[in-house]
Amino acid sequence: MSTMATIVFFIFAIIAVASAWGVVTSKNIVHSAFFLALSFAGVAVLYVLLNAEYLAAVQLLVYAGAISIMVIFAVMLTLRGDVAVSSPVTKKWTQGALVGSLVFIVLALVILTNSDWRILAMPALAGGTTVELSKLLLTWYMVPFEAAAILITVALIGAVIIAKGGHESK
Repeated sequence: MSTMATIVFFIFAIIAVASAWGVVTSKNIVHSAFFLALSFAGVAVLYVLLNAEYLAAVQLLVYAGAISIMVIFAVMLTLRGDVAVSSPVTKKWTQGALVGSLVFIVLALVILTNSDWRILAMPALAGGTTVELSKLLLTWYMVPFEAAAILITVALIGAVIIAKGGHESK
């Protein structure tokens, strides 16, 4: 990795982590949803730096695009009252930080003390590029791909109707 790529990595890693922190600590739920989208976008850039273009595209389209917009719609449609007071102050902040720190320490110890995870069972096979995956999605798996898109659209419409409180006709 060149020095420029390292600098870009650290910039976007800090953006992803800082925006994830903003999701958790923001008092405004709408701001939390926007921080979530920014965190997803930062992770997508990290995927590009790892030469995983397909994962970066999926991260941007599915998570930063669709999931974030769906969360924002859900918040906007179901929110009652003032947005500024949507997240009241909690008194259990230190307990949550302590539990989160303990989980992080345990995971770090497991990862650092286990040396077998770095050894691949078999070498990575050639192929699996973005071009090959897109050809498969748009040829062989076209019907399931479109069926999933229709299902997600119907689910979103249903969520909007439920959130708005659809009126029954007599």
